[in-house]
Amino acid sequence: MIKSILIFNNQGKPRLTKFYQQVDTAAQQHILQEIHQLLVQRPETDCNFLEGTRLVGGEDTRVIYRHYASLYFVFVVDRAESELGILDLIHTFVECLDRCFENVCELDLIFHFDQVHNILAEMVCGGMVLEPNVNEITSAAKQTNKPGGRRNPTLAAPAMGLGPGLGR
Repeated sequence: MIKSILIFNNQGKPRLTKFYQQVDTAAQQHILQEIHQLLVQRPETDCNFLEGTRLVGGEDTRVIYRHYASLYFVFVVDRAESELGILDLIHTFVECLDRCFENVCELDLIFHFDQVHNILAEMVCGGMVLEPNVNEITSAAKQTNKPGGRRNPTLAAPAMGLGPGLGR
C-alpha cells in the first residue's frame, strides 16, 4: 500500500504532499525534512529506493523516488509494493503531468495544484493504484479540468442537504 506521495524541490520545499494514513502536521513536516536530507546526500549513481527510518515507518516501509530536473518525486510504501512497479508508477505520473502541462515545470505544480491533485486522484485512491494507463489518466484529467466537466468523485460533496441544484 502507498502510505504517502511527496513532491519537493532541491531545497526541500514541498510542492505536493499526499498522506494516505493519518499523520499529524508536525510529523508530516519532520518526515518531509528527513526524506529530503536522506535523498540530497545520495549520489545519483545509487539505486532509487531505500529503507524507511523509524520516523518514516521503520523496516516495513520503503522510500522510492525519482529525481527529475529540480524535483524529487517520492512514494513511501509498505513492503507489499514492488519497487520497480512504483518506479514505473512515478514515471507514469510524471508523463501524465508532462502531457497535461506540456513540458511540466515546478511552477505548474504550484499554480495548478488542483489539476495535479486531479491527476493523482485518477491514479491513486486511498493508497491503492487505480489506473496505470497514461492515456486513460490524461483523458480523464483533461475532462475533469474542462469547464463543466465531470466532477472528481473523491472530492464530491454528498447530494443531500445542499439545496436545489447543488451536489449534482
